[in-house]
Amino acid sequence: MFELGQQLKKARLDKGISMEDLQETTKIRKRYLEAIEEGNFKDLPGNFYVRAFIKSYAEAVGLDPSEVLSMYKNVIPATAPETVSEPLRRNRTPAKSAIKWNVWATGVILWAFFILIAVILYYVLSHNASGGGTKFTEEETKRLTEKTPSSTSKAAGTGDNPQAASSSTPTPAPTPTPTPTPVPEVKLVKTEDGVDYYAVTQGPVQIQLTVTGDECYYKLDKVENNKRTMIEQGQPKKGQTKTWTQAQSTFLLLGKANAVELKVNGTVVNVGEAPNPKRFQFDPGGAPLPSGSPATVQ
Repeated sequence: MFELGQQLKKARLDKGISMEDLQETTKIRKRYLEAIEEGNFKDLPGNFYVRAFIKSYAEAVGLDPSEVLSMYKNVIPATAPETVSEPLRRNRTPAKSAIKWNVWATGVILWAFFILIAVILYYVLSHNASGGGTKFTEEETKRLTEKTPSSTSKAAGTGDNPQAASSSTPTPAPTPTPTPTPVPEVKLVKTEDGVDYYAVTQGPVQIQLTVTGDECYYKLDKVENNKRTMIEQGQPKKGQTKTWTQAQSTFLLLGKANAVELKVNGTVVNVGEAPNPKRFQFDPGGAPLPSGSPATVQ
């Protein structure tokens, strides 16, 4: 065994192949390759792998694997022939028994099913033959007979005196028409001193400013007692949206009016098409400032 390992090792060194390269080529772990070179076949996983590893080693270093295996066949462990174990033979009997049991159980289930169908058919046929069905008791028959004349007399009365019959029919009450919910309205009342005055008839002033151009400067003031107090100012970019909800009159200045979309209470407010400053005042309750009294900045 040692001579075989030395021959393989010499061939590897002559080829200049390192153990790592040999491991990569043969896909065999390095410790198994070293065990082959040292003749320690007992360190390999089994006799089958001894022959397979030696063959792969010989091919990788340029030797004829058949010749190597033939030359050292006396020292290479032979692969043990496969034997059929006795328990495997014994296992066949339970398998046959299981098949027989399955066939028997299937037959029993089918017979039980047929018997059940036969019982159901017998019950249905015997029930119909005996006059089964809906039977009224004496009391129920009496009630039915009492109800029939009253229905007949009612029909006769309707034919003799249709006016009396119609008078007894109640007149349906008219369905009340639901009062529509008032829709918030934003209406331009006037334009004075460069300011568009809008009346908001319902609810608080809800302003939504969306920049559709590059950017737009804005300034928002609240108006109380004809005086404006700044709430907020800024210069949002394209795509940005600002929203406010004000209970009192609100003044809005836009630096570049055509760069925004302006909505008040969901209604689009006309901002014009010119890239110029524009001023708005929105008054809740529809009460704009009187003419000649513009709000002053506080």
